Amino acid sequence: MRQGPRLQRLRHGIAAAGMAALALLQAGCAVSPNEGEREVRTESDQTGAERHARVRLELAAAYFERGQTTTALDEVKLALAAKPDLSEAFNLRGLIYASMGEAALAEQSFQRALQLAPRNGNALHNHGWFLCQQRRFEDAQQRFDAALAAPGYADSARTLMARGVCQARAGRWAEAEGDLSRAFELDPANPAIAFAFAEILYQRGEYERARFYMRRINSQPEQSNAQTLWLAARIERRLGNVGGVETLGRQLRARFPDAPETARLQRAQFDD
Repeated sequence: MRQGPRLQRLRHGIAAAGMAALALLQAGCAVSPNEGEREVRTESDQTGAERHARVRLELAAAYFERGQTTTALDEVKLALAAKPDLSEAFNLRGLIYASMGEAALAEQSFQRALQLAPRNGNALHNHGWFLCQQRRFEDAQQRFDAALAAPGYADSARTLMARGVCQARAGRWAEAEGDLSRAFELDPANPAIAFAFAEILYQRGEYERARFYMRRINSQPEQSNAQTLWLAARIERRLGNVGGVETLGRQLRARFPDAPETARLQRAQFDD
């Protein structure tokens, strides 16, 4: 079943943050009324209500991507009014409620999405990340494991990154490093993975290795930001490279004068 371009972009984006992603549209099967044969279900087999629900869901995804959460939630409600068993809509509703700080409603939405599609890797991933944010680390681990084991799941690098960050939050540094190392092997061009990996290495005192990943990111201006420059400066300070700290500090002040990281640099709060 064809995905809309905005829904595809949202699925691949992350929430410093990270962030979040939508469920893949899963192809079902229909029984031929004449021959009793199973046929692959395509877009032409959708009812009017299903098509209406999908359109509303794409609109919801687009609004959510732009940060218009209330409008996105209204569109999800309309999608579910047209098709009450649309698991992807419940998955997106969970992301929206989580972004609004409505933890109980987000939990209900993710649970419903997984009741309808228990092996959907994207819903499992999203629920796992939500649980991690709630500091329910064991439950999050189970969801991430299930996502990685889901048939046809194509976002293993994303889930390994999320699981690694969650392991770090739980203080499981060795497991976090292992997950992020595997994520980087799968998707070495992803700056979010490289940044998360460098942060774990920094916390573990492996400054030379952390420096390698941060230099990969900061060598490309379109990928660098206040966070990446600040982490790089902290790494250089740990390595005793005063000149490197000054160079990165100048970049921070010039490019991101109002960033919290720049304020910490000005106060010399390197270890906060």
